[in-house]
Amino acid sequence: MNSMNIKKGDKVKVLAGKDKGKEGTILRSLPQKQRVVVEKVNIVKKALRPTQQNPQGGISSVEAPIHVSNVMLVCPSCKQPTRVSNKRDENGKKVRVCKKCGKDID
Repeated sequence: MNSMNIKKGDKVKVLAGKDKGKEGTILRSLPQKQRVVVEKVNIVKKALRPTQQNPQGGISSVEAPIHVSNVMLVCPSCKQPTRVSNKRDENGKKVRVCKKCGKDID
């Protein structure tokens, strides 16, 4: 249940939620919770306590995690959102494959 078809550095398109239609790169992946943090998507305000580095404190904007089912991988070769399948290459290594164009993603 913890395996996901997308990983850090992949370009994804948001399918649902307040940021539907936006594209961004995955900054962090949280497989245990089935969530990903996407660049410039699901921005929330976070209150910061005063610290020695930031004596003023204040409010900052950060990206919050969204569920992995709400994003879809954008294929680097055909530039379209696509589903992902897995197959073995000639060396026996597992690779991700685009369902639309059939080319390797990794």
